[in-house]
This record gives sequence, C-alpha cells and structure tokens, in this order.
Amino acid sequence: MKNEKKKSFVSSLKKLIGVKEGTKLSPMLAYNSAIFFTGGGPYVLGSYLLPFLTHVEGLSTEQYGTVALFSCICDAITDPVMGLITDRTKSRLGRHRPYLILGVIPAIISYFLMWNSFGISAAGNSTKTMWWYIFTYMLYKTVSTFITVPHTAMLAKIAPGYDLRTQYNAVKTIMDAVASYSSFFISAMILGGINGLITTPSFSPQYRTRFAIMGGVLCLWTSLPLIFTFKGTREESSEHQVNEPLNLKEFFSQYAQVVKNRVFRKYFLFGLFILFSSAFVSQCFYYYLVTVLGQQSNYSMLVMVSGIGEAVGFFPAYFFSIRKSKQLPAKVFVPVAVSALLLAWFTRTLGNPWIIFIVEFFYGLGLSGMASVQSNILPDVTDVDEMITGQRREGVISTFSTFVKKFVSGFAAFGIGKILGAFGYNTTLLDGAQSESAVFGVTVCYTIIPVCFLTLAFLSVLSYDLTREKHAFIREKIDFRHEHGYVELTADEQKMLEKISGVKFENMWLGKTETEKTKQL
Repeated sequence: MKNEKKKSFVSSLKKLIGVKEGTKLSPMLAYNSAIFFTGGGPYVLGSYLLPFLTHVEGLSTEQYGTVALFSCICDAITDPVMGLITDRTKSRLGRHRPYLILGVIPAIISYFLMWNSFGISAAGNSTKTMWWYIFTYMLYKTVSTFITVPHTAMLAKIAPGYDLRTQYNAVKTIMDAVASYSSFFISAMILGGINGLITTPSFSPQYRTRFAIMGGVLCLWTSLPLIFTFKGTREESSEHQVNEPLNLKEFFSQYAQVVKNRVFRKYFLFGLFILFSSAFVSQCFYYYLVTVLGQQSNYSMLVMVSGIGEAVGFFPAYFFSIRKSKQLPAKVFVPVAVSALLLAWFTRTLGNPWIIFIVEFFYGLGLSGMASVQSNILPDVTDVDEMITGQRREGVISTFSTFVKKFVSGFAAFGIGKILGAFGYNTTLLDGAQSESAVFGVTVCYTIIPVCFLTLAFLSVLSYDLTREKHAFIREKIDFRHEHGYVELTADEQKMLEKISGVKFENMWLGKTETEKTKQL
C-alpha cells in the first residue's frame, strides 16, 4: 500500500512539473540540487549586495561599481580557462562531475566572506573596505566558475535528447524557485525577523552583524546541496580520453570556432540582451523603491510577488517549449515584461502604491518565459557545434553562458554606479530624500534602459529557427557519422544545415569523410 501511494505521489509530481512517464525524476532532482549554489546564492547577492555595500558598509555607488568591475575582469580570465579544463579532464567520475564535490568547501568559505569585512568597514575607511570586497568578490566568482561551468556543461551529456533536456530544465525552473525564494526567505528573516518577510528595514551600519549571520547560514544552505548533485548524478568515465597538446593558439581557436556557429550567435545575443535587462532591473529595484516610490518597507513583499509571477509563468512556458518550440516562450513573454516596465515608468505619476505590485507580478511572469528559453536551447547549441567541429565541447559552450551571466551582472553594476553617480545619487540619504535628478536617473535605469535591451532580445529571438525536427535530424546524422565515418545528404538538406549553422557543408566535420579529414590533418 505504501509503495502504491509513493508511486502515485511521484506520478502526480511528475505530471505537475512536466516530466513524462517512464523518465526517472531522481536524477533530475539530484542534478538540479546544485541550483541552490548557482541560483539561490546569487539571488540573495542580487537582492541585498548593493544595499549592503552602500548603506551598511559605506561604499559610494561608484565604489560599488568598481567592486563589480573587478569581478568582470576575474571572470574574463577564469571562465574560458575553466571551460577548456573541464573539457580536457580525465577522470573515472567523468569530465565535469568531480568539480562539484571539490568545490563544496571553497563555496562555503567564499560566500561567507562576501558578507563580512571583519572590522575593516567599521574603521571608516571606504577605500580599504572597497579593496576588501574586491578581493572577496573575485574569490567568490572564481569558486563560482569552478562549479558552475562544469555543472552547466554536464547537462548536454546526461540528457542527450531534445525533449529530455526540456524536462531537466522544467525541474530546474522549479528548483531554482525553491532555491532562490527559500534563500531570500532565510535572509529576510535574519535581517528583519518575522516582520522582515513583510516589512524591509532601513539598512544602516547597525546591520553588519545581521548580515554576517546571514552569510554564515546561507553559505551552508546554498553550498551543501552540491553534495547531493555529486552523489545523485552519473557521468561516463573520461580516463581514456585523448587530448591534443594545448597551446595559446589552440586556446583562442577553440573559442573562435564557437562564434562561427550561427545558432550560437543568436543564442548569445538573446542571452546578452536579456541579462543586461535583468541586471538593471534587479540592481536598481531597491533604489527605485527607496528613491522614487518611498516604499522600501515593501521590498520583501514585492520580491515574493515577483516570485509568484515567475512560478505562474512556468506552466505556460513549459507548455510552449514542449508542445511548440523552445523559443516561443520568449516571443510571448518578452512583450509582457516590456509592458510591466513601461507601466513602472508611470507608477510615480499615477500615485497608486499598488501599481508596483502589478508591475512586479507581470515582470516576474515575463522573466519566467525568458529564463526558460536561455536554459532550454543551450544544450542544443552544443549539438550544432559538434556537427561543425566533430567535438563534444560542452565546457567551451557553457563557458559563454556562465561568463556572460557574471560579466553582464558586474559590468551592469559598474555602469549603474556611474550613471547614478552622474545623476547625483547620494547613498548617505537613507530616507529617499534624493534630488529630482537622482530620481530621474533611478527611474531610467529601472525602466527605460531594460526596455531597450528587452526589445533587442525580442528581435534576436525572432530569427532563431532550430526546431525539434531539425535538431532530431542533426543528432541522427551526427550519430551516423560517428559510427560509419561518412554521411550522405541531399542538396536541400545540406542547405538547411548551412542555414542553421552559418557554415558551408563542405567545411563542416559532418560534411567530410574520414579520408578527407585524414588528408587535412
């Protein structure tokens, strides 16, 4: 009886989150447990790091931007290197999986340090404080790269099918919401007690101890689930993998080859514009509430409202992805997000405090659709890359995803700091008593700039044409080529592949026989 009830519960759970019968749920849950580190930890950073560094630790907006800029420089070095390292790793555990368990302790330490200056800020020297957080942020970004690049790359190997990847990402969306909002719930409770879930306090230097406690709790909450990902996933051994000698020229050529992939370029541009938009919205939201609306106390509630919007958006986004195409959710939901932000532009003029709740709900709804597209099409880009090069380069491909996410966040923070500084924003004015110029600058950063990026993202996704049928055809021909050493296609089929990839068929690995390849070598 218990087994029947368990099977019934699991079956109902699968149906709810979009996992097909016959597909095991446990590996999906295990793989996506890492989301607590890759999603939950950064979510709290995105929500609280800016007010923490400026209102609690005493940095100016320009100094905060400098901290973020150095993190970009760190990512520019570590992400590409890690992409190649994970692709060339020889281990009985696989190319990607070992880094998940090796990263647990560094993840705990680096996240804890992000919320502690150990008396440096209390001494009142903002320059020393800035350099301390430059160091801790770069350390955290390096550890994040060490874990995130292999974890992202691993999906293409453990979920080779077009629809199976969509199911993995459906579970990811649910787990991301659980990780993000449980982490936010914990942080809000520590910073403001029970009332912190409803009313956000006015942050000041007196909150240093609470932020330190928050860092201590969250460094464990977000990092320990990496153990479950390591134990619950399986990857084929790479002990006998043969790696070509690597030199500097080969290092750069590996990444240059990726850019030749037309599907990748479309994915890259879409993701770039979406991430810039999200970075401006998330990093300016707190300032927008304080400066423009005077509703700082509603910050926690509004974050939760946005989360509800994301949760609601999951179901139609999954339906569109599995029944229609992986890019359709963006075509539907980007306009929703744009409409919400345009409404936010008029919120202050309309004078209704409840409008911002509507804005956040529908922006969260739009964000859900956009996020599903980014996650779902990334593994398919790897297959097109294999069609062109004949290599499985999940690490190199995923590097662009992880690097862009972190680079954009840091670069946007630097830009926001400079923009708000130019408009006269003063972080010492905690009651929202900013100049009209500062109010205008915050409003532009929260609404108009993100809308511009969203518009560019919408235009870029319109031309993405890798459908389920085309992907299945590509995968079939790749497998045939690996087995038989050649593949024969009609002229129309060759043109289709050229249109998808942006590479002449005769210049693709798929279009070369083993003899021709040997001659070239």
